Amino acid sequence: MDSASIPPSLSVTQPNSPGSSVFDLPIQPTLNTSNNDASQARFPHVDVSRRDSADDNQPSAILISGGTGGNAICSAFDNACYILPVSDDGGSSSEIIRVIGGPSIGDIRSRLVRLIPPAPASSPLDAIRRLLAHRLSSKSSEREARDEWRDIVEGRSKLWKGIPSDRKETIRGFLVYFESELLKRAHKNFDFRNGSVGNYFLAAAQGFFRSLPSAIFLFSSITNSQAHILPVIVTNHTVTIAAELNDGEKLVGQCEISHPMPSEAPSLVLDAEAPDEEPLDSPVDDGLGEFASPRQNILFESASKGSYESLPSRIQRLYYINGYGMEIHPSPNKEFLSNLSTRNVLVYSCGSLWTSIIPCLALKGVAEKIARSHSLRAKVLLLNAENDRETDGYTAADYIKAISQTLNGNYSERAYGLGSANTTYPISAFITDLVYLKGSRVAVNVREITAMGVRCREIEGDTRFDSAAVALAMQQIWADVC
Repeated sequence: MDSASIPPSLSVTQPNSPGSSVFDLPIQPTLNTSNNDASQARFPHVDVSRRDSADDNQPSAILISGGTGGNAICSAFDNACYILPVSDDGGSSSEIIRVIGGPSIGDIRSRLVRLIPPAPASSPLDAIRRLLAHRLSSKSSEREARDEWRDIVEGRSKLWKGIPSDRKETIRGFLVYFESELLKRAHKNFDFRNGSVGNYFLAAAQGFFRSLPSAIFLFSSITNSQAHILPVIVTNHTVTIAAELNDGEKLVGQCEISHPMPSEAPSLVLDAEAPDEEPLDSPVDDGLGEFASPRQNILFESASKGSYESLPSRIQRLYYINGYGMEIHPSPNKEFLSNLSTRNVLVYSCGSLWTSIIPCLALKGVAEKIARSHSLRAKVLLLNAENDRETDGYTAADYIKAISQTLNGNYSERAYGLGSANTTYPISAFITDLVYLKGSRVAVNVREITAMGVRCREIEGDTRFDSAAVALAMQQIWADVC
């Protein structure tokens, strides 16, 4: 698609936007600053003044997504806020949670790295990207992976080449802090295989500041990122989700729901190392305990999701639990609710329905903010082109019903309706548009979905959304609602 056909609000941020990063990287003096080379003259910076804009001429978006599912379409949106879950207990995150604890940061790190602005191959920013995107080998032995980590944390690795000394020592300082936290828990024998350097840096910053939003800010600043990323829950504790199936069976943890691996069952860990005080907006009280991740590093490769063992029955609902297996009702990030009241377009991004999207919806107050928002002009579901273990046998209508039923669950901050009677919002209060690929393997009954009050829009594509097609679809949807 020609770039001229993409509206300014949905295109990639212009590289000459003003900056506010405290770690702005210097402009390369050898680069030509003519208009033809503008993309190389300056790295994109954070434009805070536009983040909360509700100007009709500059529509802003809020995307609910997780994992790598939404990474491919990020460049379709300029003025966007990303809401990500903190409940993934697989991959590199599983080992960090097992040994150190804290919320899962894997999905957030993946999106932060994806939103690092483009830079020349020889630039400092590209070198930082390579370092923070680096993953230790999953094929090597534990000793070999530990040796590779030692080279990185001690500053000898080739990955440091091209990174200015001030930024190198800033990043390395947090990696050293991460190493010191591991040494305090040496008896737990941390496994570095398949480990993400970006995860280690972000986990260290979260632990140091005792604040995940502060860690996100540091990561964004040091990479000159355009990212406006919000964790759906603000907490310093491990967050655990569970699914109840139609046959009554319960599955604990994202891995067990989405891609179970041979491992020990989750176990209760009383949080003896938790701080005496937790931020006021934390959803978990001290002393309740946390579920530990499985007692091994989950060397999960995303490609393995292509083949899966079906669930015994469909998922009926998803909910949060504490360390005793009791259902809890955490409060969502206040910034999440605030953005639902100020943004123009809500997008339920492509990705795992029950473990990426639903965890951001099964929270107090979210349904009401979505349904009653005066700023949201469109609420768009990007339909997965293929089903997975969580949605085996689903049609497009099933996706829509799952989102609506979750939001109409008992998560309202107050009763609504006449008298003391609770009513439910119509589906169209949560979803106004369905966008699906022409080659989708998920059945789309346009007549049935239209009867729900949802407009259907088919776009070109086989099994993956691309940013150009999504940008065009969003442009058309915005033109329809304006």
